[in-house]
Amino acid sequence: MNDAPHNTAEDKLQRLVARAAAAGPALPCAVVHPVDAASLEGAMEAAEAGLILPILVGPAARIRSAAAQAGIDLAGALIEDVPHSHAAAERAVALVREGRAGALLKGALHTDELMAAVVSREGGLRTERRISHCFILDVPRYHKPLVVTDAAINIEPDLETKADIARNAIDLCRALGIARPKVAVLAAVEVVTPKQPATLDAAALSKMADRGQIEGGIVDGPLAFDNAISRDAAASKHLESPVAGDPDILLVPDLTAGNMLAKQLQYLAGAESAGLVVGARVPIALTSRAEGPRARLASCAVMKLAVGMRVTKHGAD
Repeated sequence: MNDAPHNTAEDKLQRLVARAAAAGPALPCAVVHPVDAASLEGAMEAAEAGLILPILVGPAARIRSAAAQAGIDLAGALIEDVPHSHAAAERAVALVREGRAGALLKGALHTDELMAAVVSREGGLRTERRISHCFILDVPRYHKPLVVTDAAINIEPDLETKADIARNAIDLCRALGIARPKVAVLAAVEVVTPKQPATLDAAALSKMADRGQIEGGIVDGPLAFDNAISRDAAASKHLESPVAGDPDILLVPDLTAGNMLAKQLQYLAGAESAGLVVGARVPIALTSRAEGPRARLASCAVMKLAVGMRVTKHGAD
């Protein structure tokens, strides 16, 4: 979402939306429990922009009431009437499995409630990959889009899970047009030490990429945040790295670190954001309930572009 420094956030969002709209027909999308103005506005703006064909899944009376109070026109949207948010999550996942929806958009419900339906071993949307989340950030002082992962799904990922988190993020970046994404595996320091297990995982991920176990990107770590982002900081520590100063992806040690980092960039550095769950059968646009329609619109644009991601083997039905 980041181009030349003089481009405004509005310019970048408009170009992202235009690019996604041009990438094939609008995507049938189940919008899960959109019973407030923000989730309805984001969904209908995405529909107007040619990104999605919305199927609003939730209590029909509440959806129509929220739309009326906010002055939102629901023309062109289908409504699947279910009694509550839990039923909305289950029905939205069923719409994907029935072939009626090609993506999901989170509305006014907790992430845990939606993801419980997505990861269900019976009737969910699992694949051979571990499901993970990517924040796609346009940070004003950074020279290109920056993906932070995983900051929303996997709380304390082990090495195998981190490898899938890396694979998912690489595939997403490739779908967004980055031929060979650079992955900085973050830790508190840039040296390998048994006293900090995150550095051991980072070193292992780097070697896994060297051996072809993680494909499609350049992976290096451990890197502290400063020498991951800044070539000058890396040079000051005599650190030679193919990633330092130019990462596309920041792979964080755990959810707490990632969530803090992403929200610091949003609230202190003024970053615009999109949020996407990857590794499931279909992409899932997932933003915080505190974020407004712009984040949902950007997430829908990234989601539509991400439909071209390499499909992994489905789990057992």
